[in-house]
Amino acid sequence: MQQEPPATIVELDVRDLEPPEPMQLALAAIAALGEGEKLRMLHHREPYPLYSILQQRGFSHRTTELADGSYEILISR
Repeated sequence: MQQEPPATIVELDVRDLEPPEPMQLALAAIAALGEGEKLRMLHHREPYPLYSILQQRGFSHRTTELADGSYEILISR
């Protein structure tokens, strides 16, 4: 059985930005994702509006609250 190569992780830290910049940067980043790439976004709050957009565009996500109270959102196709 052949294993898939590990995914390339694209990092996007928007914790210090004010709306609408985090959403704009996230949408640009997912549009630029190549085959097998994932986006790891760090945000100061959980970006609920982003989730429905991701679903509409065929992306999945996993959100984890970090020890400092910020969120890590891992996004993939």
